[in-house]
Amino acid sequence: MWQNFPLFPDQASTIAPKVDAIFFFGLGVAAFFSLLIAVLVIALAVRYRRRRPDQIGEDEAPHDALEIVWSVIPLLILLVMFGWGARVYFQATRPPANAVEYYGIGKQWMWKFQHPSGVREINELHVPLGKPIKVKLTSEDVIHDFFVPAFRVKYDVIPGRYTTVWFQATKVGTYHLFCDEYCGAEHSRMVGSIVVMDPKDYEQWLTRGGGAAAPAASGEELFSSLACSTCHRTDSTVRAPLLVGLYGSQVQLADGSTVKADDDYVRESILNPQAKVVNGFQPIMPSYKGQVSEEQILQLINYIKSLAAPAGGATPTPAPGKKG
Repeated sequence: MWQNFPLFPDQASTIAPKVDAIFFFGLGVAAFFSLLIAVLVIALAVRYRRRRPDQIGEDEAPHDALEIVWSVIPLLILLVMFGWGARVYFQATRPPANAVEYYGIGKQWMWKFQHPSGVREINELHVPLGKPIKVKLTSEDVIHDFFVPAFRVKYDVIPGRYTTVWFQATKVGTYHLFCDEYCGAEHSRMVGSIVVMDPKDYEQWLTRGGGAAAPAASGEELFSSLACSTCHRTDSTVRAPLLVGLYGSQVQLADGSTVKADDDYVRESILNPQAKVVNGFQPIMPSYKGQVSEEQILQLINYIKSLAAPAGGATPTPAPGKKG
């Protein structure tokens, strides 16, 4: 019924019906109370109008029960809306453990995506139907916004940090992708598409994408070409910490604090290695700011992720560490 009505795009993800339910419930509550208040204003204005010029108003007796009722009922409705909204918010912002991770970069004025297999796209992202998809996003220049109306997902993409968006498509088709944050003169042209395909068709499409290297493999090549292995060798911890088992661990810093080695930490280590120096090491690592792109940073992060600690054993000491 509403398919071609612009205010009601398709519900093409698992979270879309839940978001719409909250929206229509809130809209219904607002409409009901707006109508009730309008009717009461008119009714009371008619009932208590001045009937003759010399008429003087009389004080009304207080009605404690009425005061309690019209305070408690809206409070309960708002608590229901808050609890309901919080539940959906947590579902919308916490990707499931089995979500497949993709990568996206916003740039004036395009979207660049990379699949786990290494296949890259510009302004299009092909995904399989029925599988949870996690897209890790960042920006190369200014603030953008990743907005897919049919999926009811909308997140700011901010330079210098990572934003995680996830969705699970429920309908095969092509859906609009917009930048919903004004990002420059060509902002209106920063559009793209999410193409949802049957899993078998998606696998066939991937094979036609060529033999692109996976992000971790590309990161390993870049790691060698930048001579990172000169200091971060697996057989020495003299100049820099080991990276094996680093990702996801707690890192002890020189100032006595600890930090989790996640994507943002590794990114900062590459671009601003003096910001958080690992305990026991000197701040000798040079900055690679301006030497590596956002895509290359993501490749390096994926390579470091792949350096898992040895099975059944402790991470080599000192495993938690930052470059330099």
